[in-house]
Amino acid sequence: MTHPTPPELAPAHLLATHDAHLRGRAELADATHLARIGPLWLGRYAEYGFVSYTDLDGVDGHTLDGLIEAAVRHFDDDPEVAEFEWKTREHDAADHLSARLQRAGFVPQAEEAVMIGTAALLARPAPLPDGLTIRQVAPDDTAARHVHRVGEFHARVFDHPYSPSRDAELLHRLTARPDVNAMWLIEEGDVIVSAGRLAVVEGTTFAGLWGGATDERWRHRGLYRALTSARAYWGLNRGLEYLYAECTPFSRPILESAGLVQVTTTTPYLWTRA
Repeated sequence: MTHPTPPELAPAHLLATHDAHLRGRAELADATHLARIGPLWLGRYAEYGFVSYTDLDGVDGHTLDGLIEAAVRHFDDDPEVAEFEWKTREHDAADHLSARLQRAGFVPQAEEAVMIGTAALLARPAPLPDGLTIRQVAPDDTAARHVHRVGEFHARVFDHPYSPSRDAELLHRLTARPDVNAMWLIEEGDVIVSAGRLAVVEGTTFAGLWGGATDERWRHRGLYRALTSARAYWGLNRGLEYLYAECTPFSRPILESAGLVQVTTTTPYLWTRA
């Protein structure tokens, strides 16, 4: 017998809650620099920039072009920014926003699913395979070593260059605000095989699940579910209600098996300095 979905877990309710609490200023909670241009919020993370807004519904095409041009000018004038992201959402009703971004030089990236789950349901037992252990990185003098290890692990798993500046920023967040930023490792002996972070969106009962990665040899063995469970327990103990993530189609079944529900899709558009 199929049981009806409780109203508070229905995708439409979760999406409305997401839009009300996670867009605009809240989406840039950890940015080191902030600016405002009309309905846009612009933030910087090390050499990376990001554009957010609550919605652009009803903004005409001419105004949209002007906002895009202003955002490009803002980040182009900051020599420390190498690239910045403008994230579109499937359910937004902006006037041909995707085409306008591409005309302005942005390149669309892979579409991602926006996933949300309740911490109470996600915090369930998730045993690891034999030989693996999970731990939270402590915000003490060992944190720098573990952040560096995870940075190198991510570079290897995702095949991208290692970024010391991003690691420095992450280390600062983990040690300066351990009440809202935390990271977990799964290890085989002293080798990292999976890792993931959690970042509380201050002023809300949401936290984001970020930095999830698993060594190819250990995929489909329940490691992500164990990371999700650990983060959900941590969040429950701090009064959080929801966890959310944005993932590729490859990762979506893994998040669904961990208990998250897709509420919309998002496509990042990337501007890169020439």
